[in-house]
Amino acid sequence: MKRRDFIKIVGSSALLMPMASPALLTNSRILDFDKWNSFRLTYEVNLPAAGKRARLWLPIPNSFDSGYQYTQGSNWSGTASRAQFTTLGQRKFPVFFAEWNGEGKRQVSVQSIIKTSHRAVNLDYYRHSNNTSIPSNIRPFLNATRTIPVSGIVKDVAYSIIYDESSTTVDKAKAIYDWLVDHFQYDEMTRGSGTGDIKYMLENSKLSGKCVDIHSLFVGLARSIGIPARVQYGIRMMESQLHDSIGKRADISHAQHSRAEFYLNDVGWVPINPADVCKVAKFENREPDDLEMAYLRERLFGAWEMNWITFNHGQDVQLTNSKAGKLPFFLFPHAEIDGRSQDSLDSENFSYRIVSAELIGTGAKF
Repeated sequence: MKRRDFIKIVGSSALLMPMASPALLTNSRILDFDKWNSFRLTYEVNLPAAGKRARLWLPIPNSFDSGYQYTQGSNWSGTASRAQFTTLGQRKFPVFFAEWNGEGKRQVSVQSIIKTSHRAVNLDYYRHSNNTSIPSNIRPFLNATRTIPVSGIVKDVAYSIIYDESSTTVDKAKAIYDWLVDHFQYDEMTRGSGTGDIKYMLENSKLSGKCVDIHSLFVGLARSIGIPARVQYGIRMMESQLHDSIGKRADISHAQHSRAEFYLNDVGWVPINPADVCKVAKFENREPDDLEMAYLRERLFGAWEMNWITFNHGQDVQLTNSKAGKLPFFLFPHAEIDGRSQDSLDSENFSYRIVSAELIGTGAKF
């Protein structure tokens, strides 16, 4: 079955395409997992002069104990009446906040330094254990959110994919991943990075969109059958070693990109990236079962190419002092003027530029 032939979901069986050996691919590019990259991320924001009070929130890079990404500090300059680097919620996601009172120029520049290394979890040696206890700090990643329900049609679709309930957690996660790669259609016309409204997608048999859509689908399907999962929201910082269409350099104002993870007992969080498999398939005009796609499909289950940085994995995010209510996720700059939210994708009325630079020694490579 081809992705575009997909019409009815509920009650259908999962079709798992055969995997080609990387040995069949003569030009496969290999990531160097010992190499560290250093980046400078720069936001340059100009808000409209209308209204009496303006507020701005920016997602900024996070650090992780697992060691594949950490930050080395941030600074800001501009005309804000007050500004601060702070955190959001119990999980302490980093955020920059600025406020302007009265008339005048509303401009700010924020810079962060980040180091990353390519990330992979070798599942070849994983052995399933009978330890099914999920740590208390991981259990919230089984819960429903506003755009990611875990019951009803979501659970029905998940069980139509996982037809063998005795399968291991890895087998179930891989079945969902393969099903999405086989059926999801990357749509470059989707606004932003997608909405992640998985109930709408499933009820209307519209498995198309961008990274937030497919990764929200993975998370919802996984959670509905008891696998903790989450979306990580971030941005591409440089060209890809794997394919030209999944990297970006210099002006990255429209390079926002999400990834996904699922939790495996005795291993931890396992990275996956089905969105980029679908994106390459679209831009190369290939089906996901094409032999030339097999290496990428296999490589991005259990690995992330860290030409990308992550901001947070927040869902239903309440920004401090915001009048907007809870955001489904926090990926784009958010601004409010006199309590009214500005459209972050409307470049004529909400102007910002995001720039990446690769740091080499004491210099930068643009």
